[in-house]
Amino acid sequence: MRSRINGDEGAASAPSTRIGFIGAGRIGEPMVERLLAVGHPVVLYARRAEVRQRLAAAGAAVVDDPRDVAVAEVVVSCLYSDAQVLEVLPAVVRAMDTGTVLVSHTTGTPSTLARLAEANVAGRAAIVDAPFSGTAEAITQGRLTVYLGGDTAHVESARRVVSAYAEPVIATGARGSALRVKLLNNLLFAAISQVTLRGLEAGRAMGVAEQTLLDALAVSSGGSNAARYIAGRGGSGSYIAGVTPFLRKDVAACRDVAAELGLDLSALLDAAGDGPMDVACTPVEKGVRR
Repeated sequence: MRSRINGDEGAASAPSTRIGFIGAGRIGEPMVERLLAVGHPVVLYARRAEVRQRLAAAGAAVVDDPRDVAVAEVVVSCLYSDAQVLEVLPAVVRAMDTGTVLVSHTTGTPSTLARLAEANVAGRAAIVDAPFSGTAEAITQGRLTVYLGGDTAHVESARRVVSAYAEPVIATGARGSALRVKLLNNLLFAAISQVTLRGLEAGRAMGVAEQTLLDALAVSSGGSNAARYIAGRGGSGSYIAGVTPFLRKDVAACRDVAAELGLDLSALLDAAGDGPMDVACTPVEKGVRR
């Protein structure tokens, strides 16, 4: 039997799980709202005062130290980058009790997960990589796509929690596999976005209004999710401004993974970097990101 939230199906009816949550930003905040709405108690660490106030009013127990979320049965992290993960989460992992599962939503590299696992010196906690595909709006509708990588039992624990805001939830295999799936997805998405933006440039040069071409692509074989997202953002300019920082980070991570595995992904990386979006990662940017 399934409950409903805001008119949409929510997480399956089940005993509530105490959740620790770190990273309540634009994506993380609606995740917390959904977790609270289906009855999970949430222990929250958030840096911004206004977020702390809003989610405390919604029922979250706010703490001042990220290590304090380790009292939960499942800890969900929605930090932006590998750098933030390595800054915040090692201390949290060291504080976790036996059987606690850390669900990391950050799109980064599997090597960062391995470094995080090194903090788990007592071997008590479990780590599941859980990158996602979708928007804040998808979360509020319970329709975020989440990929889960880890041991089967730990993945099932993570699934019971993320199903509050995610459908589908896709198990991908061992820890690190979910990140590889997500990075390849984003690499392909970057390449398709660049091609679509080039096509819109060509349309303008041919005297075809951008919105006219986007309307046609929405119902034609040349369309794609990228074209739909460009239309949803209000056109090329706002799409490029909003999406570029995220894709630049993810393309850089994909390049790092390819290097670690000794793979030649140059054709895909070149396609992802060739277009109006500046998502190519320069050596300076890579140095900063690390």
